[in-house]
Amino acid sequence: MPLPVFSLMVVVFGLTSGEFVISGIQPDVAAGLSVSIPEAGLLVTAYALGMIVGGPVVTVLTARLDRKPLIIGLIAVSILGNLGSAVAPDYAILLAARFVAGLVVATFFAIAIATAASMAPPGKQASTVAKVALGMNLGIVLGTPIGTFIGQNFGWRATFVAVAAVVIIALLLVLRFVPAQPPVATGSVAGELRVFAGRDVRLAIALTAVGNVGVVTVFTYITPLLTDVSGFPADAVPVLLLVYGAGAVVGNFLGGWLSDKALMPSLTGLLAVLAGVLALFWLVSGVQAPAAFLTFAIGVLAFAIVPGMQTRVLATAGSAPTLAVAVNASGFQLAAAFAGWLGGRVIGDGSGLRSIYLVGALLTVAGLAIAVHILRRDRRPPRASDTRVRAAGPYASRRPGRTRPATPGPR
Repeated sequence: MPLPVFSLMVVVFGLTSGEFVISGIQPDVAAGLSVSIPEAGLLVTAYALGMIVGGPVVTVLTARLDRKPLIIGLIAVSILGNLGSAVAPDYAILLAARFVAGLVVATFFAIAIATAASMAPPGKQASTVAKVALGMNLGIVLGTPIGTFIGQNFGWRATFVAVAAVVIIALLLVLRFVPAQPPVATGSVAGELRVFAGRDVRLAIALTAVGNVGVVTVFTYITPLLTDVSGFPADAVPVLLLVYGAGAVVGNFLGGWLSDKALMPSLTGLLAVLAGVLALFWLVSGVQAPAAFLTFAIGVLAFAIVPGMQTRVLATAGSAPTLAVAVNASGFQLAAAFAGWLGGRVIGDGSGLRSIYLVGALLTVAGLAIAVHILRRDRRPPRASDTRVRAAGPYASRRPGRTRPATPGPR
């Protein structure tokens, strides 16, 4: 892995660990600040809201800054947010600190992807994006349980100090290895926002939101599904989550490799297989052996679709790839919020916990329908008006239907 890409991956690892670790230390935070568990759960919501708001707003406001100083500034805000969380004297300040920490995540992730892709060898954009996204997998697989262990043994404030320390180390790597690059955008804010007038960009963002909501709904309720439906003991859940995480690492690289070969055909196929696996899980969820295997399979497929979805956004975004990817990340957070609400409704209406697998499969089919529609648009013969260049920029294509991004070189 090239050192600049590795540096960005370490930052993503730190930010992802900071996002998910709160779920492991909620009881400790609640006890330490004398608040209820539901109130402590709002700390997750605050971070997600920061990402949803910060994605488009921060990206638009910083679009004309050189990339390396911007990356350093975003990392610095994250460090301050996590250190603020560690020393927060009360619940309200902790809530505000989590919101601030989340504000910069979507923008950083978007810039990291655009920067890594711009340094990628020809035809290797998706697999390079997958290397950056590996930090997300490792944050879930390693960062979250390690942060939970630190919080349980040294206090929940120590967890946020540890996250800040990881991000500081990542900042030093960025300062040393990530090259200076010009700003992503040079035009007006209105010009940046015009990227969303393109139907292909809107379809790419919709594909991310709808294509992920089914498997995110299942993962949101994975612990009660494994214990109450499959009958695993509670102490087996961390092991099964590690199995899921191992699948996520495999899927991340598999998805990047497939997307480099054939972006939309592979993405369409992966969504079809994911829908089938979720439906199969619904059928055999009461049997532990296949349930354990399918937990791994869902991890593979859930993360195999990520590099292709990100690359599709880059390929259609023209001159504003960073803004489009940031909004795409915000869309994913909205999908995650919707998944939590939907799963609760499914359980509450008497359908039963097990039916979440079937609902997840049906939602994934909806994402598959969008992917099929995009694939058909890509395969239409070009019209005469499509022969001219529709958008300028490092990821522009010659007509809206083209999925392969242009080959950008280092700047």
